[in-house]
Amino acid sequence: MNQHTDFLSEISDFLYPRVPYYGQYKAEYLVFNAHLQEFSQRVNYICGLQTGGKISPEEAYKQIQILWKQLKMTKKQLLIHQ
Repeated sequence: MNQHTDFLSEISDFLYPRVPYYGQYKAEYLVFNAHLQEFSQRVNYICGLQTGGKISPEEAYKQIQILWKQLKMTKKQLLIHQ
């Protein structure tokens, strides 16, 4: 059972790599960074699907646009200003 758990942990680390946050320490920045990394990972998957011919360029664009709007909303909700 332990080998199974290790295997799943390795797959999870491969599919969802985590990068430590080194920026200014504020709770809202950490939350935004987590959302930003998730956005990046999902865009990467969408690009792979489109490149592999599994989804059309239009569908890829539409999905990325939705993710972008969600990221912008997160930024707005966290009151992060430029």
